[in-house]
Amino acid sequence: MYKTAGDTKLNLYVYYPPGHKTTDKRAAIVFFFGGGWTNGSPVQFEQHCKHLASGGMVAMTADYRVASRHQVKAVSCVADAKSAIRFVRKEAGRLGVDPNRIVAAGGSAGGHIAACCGVLKGFDESSEDASISSMPNAMALFNPAVVLAGAEGLNGANEERVAALKERMGVEPRDLSPYHNVKKGAPPTIIFHGKADPTVPYATVEMFTKAMTEAGNQCTLVGYEGQAHGFFNYGRGGNAYYEKTVAALDEFLIGLGYISGGTKAAAGN
Repeated sequence: MYKTAGDTKLNLYVYYPPGHKTTDKRAAIVFFFGGGWTNGSPVQFEQHCKHLASGGMVAMTADYRVASRHQVKAVSCVADAKSAIRFVRKEAGRLGVDPNRIVAAGGSAGGHIAACCGVLKGFDESSEDASISSMPNAMALFNPAVVLAGAEGLNGANEERVAALKERMGVEPRDLSPYHNVKKGAPPTIIFHGKADPTVPYATVEMFTKAMTEAGNQCTLVGYEGQAHGFFNYGRGGNAYYEKTVAALDEFLIGLGYISGGTKAAAGN
């Protein structure tokens, strides 16, 4: 349990590498599920966690509050994500984690709240120790929602999609929009996105990637032709794109020194 919010207890489901010891100081990754800040389950990233644990990371999938179960807006989802990253850093010694190698990851709305941990100031729980950073050391985002307010570069249809998000935010959408809050010093990031995504248009992650690189941050966008929203999920389409995206994620993590190139994970198994 990483947090209590009112009567709600929020859990991290932790997958350890074989033979893991608390003295190991391994890199860690925390996944946040998608579901439009309204529904979803930590089970979404269970296979990703098993895969990365087999390759030497401490991998976690987090529960967080959502509208259907807890009657909250997206701003509370962001606060929970920040709490989860802070908890992992605070408890790094007990978990066998390196507090300076923590990845925030997620899909769709989960990708949004992971990105918020890396680029947004504020929205932390006031009761938590602010001296322990809630900023991850890297981000891995799967078709994330990163443009939540009007912006130059959005066409008419995309503007309408963005405008429709306002009711779900709980604060001014611009305040929770990663694109609008990019600054120098954001963590190295990789984004996986289908070029035919009708839910989160590809143009929005292009805008975010451009903003990140122009600010001097490392951000790699990997686009997949003909793929729609959620294409990366385990169990979809014979796992072809699950395997492709996981292999690309492995390479990203190897580049950061978070996993070894000789691991089972790096082999894409």
